[in-house]
Amino acid sequence: MDFNWDIFWQYLLQPSDVYLYGLWLTCVISVSAMVLGCALGLAAALMRLSTNPLLQYPVRFYVWLMRGTPLLVQIVFLYTALAAGGIFRFEDIDLGWFILPGNIQAAIIALGLNEGAYMAEIIRAGIGAVDKGQYEASRSLGMTFGKLMRRIVLPQAFRVIVPPIGNEFNVMLKNTTLVSVIGVQELLLSTQMVTSATFRVFELYLVVAIYFLLLTTLWGFFQRWLEVRFSQSAPPASSRMFGRQAMKLLRGR
Repeated sequence: MDFNWDIFWQYLLQPSDVYLYGLWLTCVISVSAMVLGCALGLAAALMRLSTNPLLQYPVRFYVWLMRGTPLLVQIVFLYTALAAGGIFRFEDIDLGWFILPGNIQAAIIALGLNEGAYMAEIIRAGIGAVDKGQYEASRSLGMTFGKLMRRIVLPQAFRVIVPPIGNEFNVMLKNTTLVSVIGVQELLLSTQMVTSATFRVFELYLVVAIYFLLLTTLWGFFQRWLEVRFSQSAPPASSRMFGRQAMKLLRGR
């Protein structure tokens, strides 16, 4: 096998600017899309808990659509099909110190929309894992739904949903390779650009595989730290106070 070890070690240990830019952009897109997905997922999960069909059914449709169609199709549809149909076109945004290209905007939004559907189900399951007695006690204490979620339910649910959120971010890191189809120069497209100049395909794709393995491994260590941190942490002070108030109320009945 014609394997060039010099090329392999060079790009693995001394990556070019093209590689470093692709690595940086992969991390930026992953974090940005995950933050967007968590925000959408939280909003969608709370809407799913509503008894109002005007809130519940649009979310059901959103989750059904995002989970039922391929992510690659969603990316291409959002960036290419909408522009081709004259519906919407992503334009570059000049932020003064940085120009945000339209394809990167589309990549973050597409990944975030897709992730939001999965996060909605994860957060909804985490909220459902909280003892239902706390909901009943909150109504007896006159606590509003928003206050209950903010102070009691979500802090407890977060400890339950940390592992699946960590797994979703791991998947997000790898899904960034799909946005190369719309010209986003993430790690995979950066590798393709280098291979077109060096013609060392096997060595460079092995390098990019190792880079992704390194990213997911580092995140795995951080995820395990988060899981241990939240599993060993005591319940929030507001939850303990709420529990004491509820017990006093129940004893008085």
